[in-house]
Amino acid sequence: MIKRQQIKDLLKSTAFDTEVTVMGWVRTFRNNQFIALNDGSCMSNIQVVIDFNNLPDELLKRITTGAAISATGKLVESLGKGQTVEIKATSVEILGDSDPEKFPLQPKKHSLEFLREIAHLRFRTNTFNAVFKVRHALAFAIHQFYNERGFVYMHTPVITASDAEGAGEMFKVTTLDFDNTPRTEDGKVDFSQDFFARATNLTVSGQLEGELAAMAFGKIYTFGPTFRAENSNTTRHLAEFWMIEPEVAFADLEDNMQLAEDMMKYVIKYALDNCKDELEFLNTRLAEEDKQKPQNERSEFSLLEKLDFCLANEFERLTYTEAIRILKSSKPNQKKQFKYLIDEWGADLQSEHERYLVEKHFKKPVILTDYPADIKSFYMRQNEPDAEGRQTVAAMDILFPGIGEMIGGSQREERLDRLTQRMEALNIPQEELWWYLDTRRFGSAPHSGFGLGFERLVLFVTGMTNIRDVIAFPRFPKNAEF
Repeated sequence: MIKRQQIKDLLKSTAFDTEVTVMGWVRTFRNNQFIALNDGSCMSNIQVVIDFNNLPDELLKRITTGAAISATGKLVESLGKGQTVEIKATSVEILGDSDPEKFPLQPKKHSLEFLREIAHLRFRTNTFNAVFKVRHALAFAIHQFYNERGFVYMHTPVITASDAEGAGEMFKVTTLDFDNTPRTEDGKVDFSQDFFARATNLTVSGQLEGELAAMAFGKIYTFGPTFRAENSNTTRHLAEFWMIEPEVAFADLEDNMQLAEDMMKYVIKYALDNCKDELEFLNTRLAEEDKQKPQNERSEFSLLEKLDFCLANEFERLTYTEAIRILKSSKPNQKKQFKYLIDEWGADLQSEHERYLVEKHFKKPVILTDYPADIKSFYMRQNEPDAEGRQTVAAMDILFPGIGEMIGGSQREERLDRLTQRMEALNIPQEELWWYLDTRRFGSAPHSGFGLGFERLVLFVTGMTNIRDVIAFPRFPKNAEF
């Protein structure tokens, strides 16, 4: 096997007049002499200069955009603008042809909509090279953050019989024959004949199983795929996405908030430190997009300024009740500019309200706590009723500029009697979650956790505007291509 050098290393090299071999894909081929070659190691291309007089015409015709080639030659100082080195090739080999009439990626700017249709090839563009390098760095940083703090990484089930969120929007998992589905005497599907002998689904969360592990290890986190059969076509929703979910024993809501804030700052700083070229490219890309918008729709911060802003500021912490008071008296609410007007306590906050608090009122990330129990999940710890007798839970949401909710979590209800009362009120069958309730029967302890939608984090850090552009092969209603 020929030893090849990576382009990112050669671009920094000063070992001139040494023989090197590079392998990559042709971005452009000019004047039958200059090849712009990229191997995916960085966004930059290296220029390979060939002597067309010494190469057969048949080979020159095969050096087309998208073709994979190997080039061997001397590394020399470049006389051209925008580059310090180039390769003066002595031999070129075609590793894989690319028909220029059919290859859809050409040396021009393509729309993101078009690139979604060819998601199997969009990695070869600078934009998606940058996005997925940042995604990789963020995933690595998540694991590093928790590993440094003594957390145990748990793989929770993808197939489950429980609905952690109680939302009911789950994908069913079955091996039953749809054309000859077995039925019970009352006409319902007979799941006893299915593979697991019961109804099962793709998970929406690893939280409940994560709590079981936290009651033994103290500190755990999950990082895996989750699924939601929500018929939504917004730029913020996917049917398949990845979640980070830590669970910590002997931790209250304050501990939970601090862990989440520390994690967000850690991973953002890691990306800034390790993806400088990619983030500078994405920063420029976002600035150019902003220029096309009306003045009132342009971002207040550049991408890099927005990331630095999150590191520089302590997250503002306030209760849901305080947030409602601010929103009710806000100009957009008074002038009926909100799509969903805030008129009473108990309203479920929408993205427009969350973004107002972050971007206009506090001008920093915000952590909202103590939400009404009626709009939150059954497992959240119940607070004592407030002065007006309203029931709240020890929940928290972290809100970020441009995104709205980034993290949702809570202190969990560790008291068996309070948890079962809540389950009864919401008609959640206790017999199906007997194993979850056992953690409250045997050595129950205060504990807390949260969930971070990984794609939302990548969306924020890259400045992309559609969540389908930060996951390799997006799954959404009526689309499971690739």
